[in-house]
Amino acid sequence: MGMGTLMTIHGEVRWLVVILAVVIIIKFAIGWLGKRNYAPLDRTLLTAYTILLDINILLGLIVFIFQTATVTPAMRWEHVGTMLLAVVAAHMTAMWRRSTDSPTKYRNQLLLVALSLLLVFFGIIRLRGGFTF
Repeated sequence: MGMGTLMTIHGEVRWLVVILAVVIIIKFAIGWLGKRNYAPLDRTLLTAYTILLDINILLGLIVFIFQTATVTPAMRWEHVGTMLLAVVAAHMTAMWRRSTDSPTKYRNQLLLVALSLLLVFFGIIRLRGGFTF
């Protein structure tokens, strides 16, 4: 598998990340505002989201290390740093894993997923030099 293929996979996985993040944000907002009980599906969605981000950061780091730069080094480093912060934000949802207060759990995890999604958008926009996806 060449770097071009790996770069394509890295770019396409971002859409899975975005779709799953939007699903989580909507579902968790309903759970929070509707004061629903946190369900096993909620944890599964959150786990899938962090795993997808982890896979994509790994793919991105491989591309970062082995592919010839198509943008300035500063932009590449900024992209890597921003994406690492997005992954950290997503993993911080684990702080409420054992919480029994469902509305608080939904709210806090929703905010962290939203933060990670905003960081992903910012990282992509900065790397591409604008709103081209």
